Amino acid sequence: MRPGLWLRWALLQGFPRAFLAVQARRGDPMARLLIGPVRGGDPEPLTEQIRARGRLTRTPFVSVTADYELCRAILRDDRFGASNPANINLPRAARWLIDRTDPQLPNPAEPPSMLVVDPPDHTRYRRAVVRAFTPRAIDKLRTRIVEITHELLDRMESAARPDLIADFAGPLPALIIAEILGIPQEQRPQMLDRGDRGAPLLDIGVSWSTFRCAMQSLRENDHEFSDHIERLRNNPGDDIYSQIIRDGELDRRELGVTALLLAGAGFETTINLIGNAIVLLLRHREQLMKLREDPQLWAGAVEEALRFDSPVQMTSRNALCDLELAGYDLAAGETVALLLGGANRDPGVFHDPGHFDVTRGNAKEHLSFSSGIHACLGANLARMEATIALQALFERFPDLQLDGPPTPRGLATLHGFRNIPATI
Repeated sequence: MRPGLWLRWALLQGFPRAFLAVQARRGDPMARLLIGPVRGGDPEPLTEQIRARGRLTRTPFVSVTADYELCRAILRDDRFGASNPANINLPRAARWLIDRTDPQLPNPAEPPSMLVVDPPDHTRYRRAVVRAFTPRAIDKLRTRIVEITHELLDRMESAARPDLIADFAGPLPALIIAEILGIPQEQRPQMLDRGDRGAPLLDIGVSWSTFRCAMQSLRENDHEFSDHIERLRNNPGDDIYSQIIRDGELDRRELGVTALLLAGAGFETTINLIGNAIVLLLRHREQLMKLREDPQLWAGAVEEALRFDSPVQMTSRNALCDLELAGYDLAAGETVALLLGGANRDPGVFHDPGHFDVTRGNAKEHLSFSSGIHACLGANLARMEATIALQALFERFPDLQLDGPPTPRGLATLHGFRNIPATI
């Protein structure tokens, strides 16, 4: 399996990595965002360079936009489809090799993941999940979110220098998604580690060692979820995943990748949201003071954190036909990278976009949860978790401070911190 896996990495990641490295050395801002020295750091300076070049910029490997209206229009335009290894422009021989080296593992970055397929498959997968993610089902989780939040804060009281990711922002969404998936108590500690190892698969140009580690996490997940699915078939619980299995719309592989996608979307992005918001508030004390004076602003503060420092910085779409866009002609199969974090700072939509303002009136117009048919199913759950968690954290520990610079995760797509050292 190792030679085939290496060949798959070379085709999907290795060759793009080498090409992007050359372009990054030449100063291309998009290549530097994807693989350059600032990857995982502050993307804003490079995003602004791209914005300055026009609404839609052609690069040697992809068209790119940080324009809010253009990103929003593409996300909602049925002339564009989700990008995945099966539909990118590659020579026929390369595509044949990609098909032959498919390890048949549930991968959120490849079909049959709902994230990267188009209708009618996308419609069927989403329908199977959305039935279970009803407002009533999400609201039932509110009590558990509050309970888990306060349990974590109780533990933190005895830690003079907690890591706000490992001790708080990470465990909370991981435990909630474990309950959604009906994961047994003894298997929950591994979820966070596997999610962290698999997250780089959403990037392009990752190293061989990173890719190999991520694929190993997929193999472990596949083995565990195979047993878990059979367990829930025979003895279903009242969790959301049991209902998805019971409905019978998804086959074994589709169930596996849906579970992995729910896990990734359910806690990887929410960890980033909570962590990013904590750092923003600790660095903008005047905004934290506004929240203390008026706790009704907490929901808006979460929206502003999503806008200002989006947990998902970019996505992409492929043109499904020849079309004209923003004065450019795009050929069928051409890829457009959408810089969601950049769109959220478009000065044409958000006044003084570089200012973090928890009272911003139109903060909720951000594109951090995407838009159109691929809009995030768990958006309201993430909002609820973050609002409850952040308010409780800062009320419990009013003297909370950073204890050194937070460590970025070092990913291009998922933007957040690996560690946030603090004193309470």
